[in-house]
Amino acid sequence: MKKKRKLKIKNVILLLVIIVFIGASIIIFTGGEKKQFFEKTDNGYLGSTSYTLDLFCLIKNEETDEESLEKKLELIRGSEIKYYPDSKYTYNELEYTKIEYENNFYYVLTSSIVDSMDSVVMEENLYVRTSYNLLKDLDGNLLSLVKKGSSVEITGYNELLPDGSVDLYKVKVGEEEGYFYSKYLVSTEEESLKNYDPEGIYKTHESRGDKLGGGSAATLDYYPREKVSFEDNKMPEEVYALYINGAKGIKNSIQNYIDYAKTTKINAFVVDIKDNSVPAYKSSIYEKYSPTNYKYANNSVEDYKYAINLLKENGFYVIGRITTFKDDYYAKDNPNNVISKTDGSMLKHSGSYWPSPYNRDVWKFTVDLAKEAVNLFGFNEIQFDYVRFPDRISSYKNIDFKNKYEETKAEAIQRFLMYATDSLHELNVYVSADVFGESSWGYVTAYGQYWPAISNVVDAISAMPYTDHFDKKESSWNNPYQTMLNWGKTAATRQTETPSPAVARTWITAYDTPYWNPTVTYNGEMLTKQIKGLYDAGLTGGYMTWNSGSNLAKYKSQKSAFNINYLDE
Repeated sequence: MKKKRKLKIKNVILLLVIIVFIGASIIIFTGGEKKQFFEKTDNGYLGSTSYTLDLFCLIKNEETDEESLEKKLELIRGSEIKYYPDSKYTYNELEYTKIEYENNFYYVLTSSIVDSMDSVVMEENLYVRTSYNLLKDLDGNLLSLVKKGSSVEITGYNELLPDGSVDLYKVKVGEEEGYFYSKYLVSTEEESLKNYDPEGIYKTHESRGDKLGGGSAATLDYYPREKVSFEDNKMPEEVYALYINGAKGIKNSIQNYIDYAKTTKINAFVVDIKDNSVPAYKSSIYEKYSPTNYKYANNSVEDYKYAINLLKENGFYVIGRITTFKDDYYAKDNPNNVISKTDGSMLKHSGSYWPSPYNRDVWKFTVDLAKEAVNLFGFNEIQFDYVRFPDRISSYKNIDFKNKYEETKAEAIQRFLMYATDSLHELNVYVSADVFGESSWGYVTAYGQYWPAISNVVDAISAMPYTDHFDKKESSWNNPYQTMLNWGKTAATRQTETPSPAVARTWITAYDTPYWNPTVTYNGEMLTKQIKGLYDAGLTGGYMTWNSGSNLAKYKSQKSAFNINYLDE
């Protein structure tokens, strides 16, 4: 019995070996292609020069018995697959390799199979369609300006997005290596040298030339930009905002503003982060870039944070305002970065010193301050004021603007806002820019503001058409509806001259006339007339009250203007 049992066991083992041997040679037909058991497999990823790549199935023509490949599926690059390195198929002189994806079998170009995620982005060279600074690192440190039409060598990327695109390419330009936004790159030199909509929008801008020394509208960028909407940070359709400056004691006064605002339709506040010579809190960024700003900051981080948190806890949308290219304290600490006379002394204009909009260290300081404020206090939006060169600058002679890259004034302003907007969008925060009312007149201003170019970049454009700024005629001051209606129509026209306009949200005059005696009082009725003029002109993004002292008693006297839903009027 024992011998028979041993014999049976040996027979079973032998039979299993035979089955395995035969099984290794069995060929099964699946979906028109052959799959052999125990074929060698490896794991890999799909790489490509495009965001997606094609997967094919092997098809046999029943009449001719000829085989061919037919496209069945698209996958984004970076998809993980199992592939069969010994199973090749040549079709139209191209080699394909069999892969397995979600339990189905396909063929892909052999050259598209890579062994790591580092290799899935296969572009070698791209071209710059929009001049932009090379980024030294992902913290926003800046290297040289790379101009339109330049070639960049692709050496890597920072992140693969869900659609197979990348956010930033790692690139080499000459001897410098850093990062460059993919949205500013295209495949060919010819494409990079084109302008957006050459016979439409671009032709309009090109015809305006350079009348005042701020630069030609033709050299600015009008390519459409996606206007963001953050799920965890929704911008109100209309912003009705009061302004609060960064004076001392903000912690003690903030509740009074909140209590009053809750009796109105005010839904937002603009709060200073930094005004010229009035830094609102003791920022660590000042310690690094401008110790004088730190020394004279009005509030502690804790007190300032208390105020901003209280606004947010009470449901208000909070905008942090930063004066950008006008800063006496920064100028004192960084004289080499300031607009100067050719004798080396700093230019003093309108009683202040002006950090140069051409200077990238100034850009970095400003954006770092904005990013810190967002991270510390949770601002919904950052607003850049004085984002311009000094007005009446053409009247000065022998000026050193520190123009390293030979840019026009308008190019520097637009490029700064591109850098700031790109940087802050990564924090899910919106960006707005203040502009003079003059910028709506249809030419590049002498100080570098050009409405369509700025509106194309930022999320909200906030003009300052204060009624006393048009002229000294009492008719302008005393007729705020007609003044704002006339001006607003020009701004609305500028909005049509960019493919991706920002929300037009306007500063309104909330102070009394400084020019006539007796004083013309700007009460609620006068503010209402301004706002209705703007809305009737088509500028319906809301308003912000400019009263430099952010005087609560004055705001209370204007309450009737703050109790209206202007879209419903």
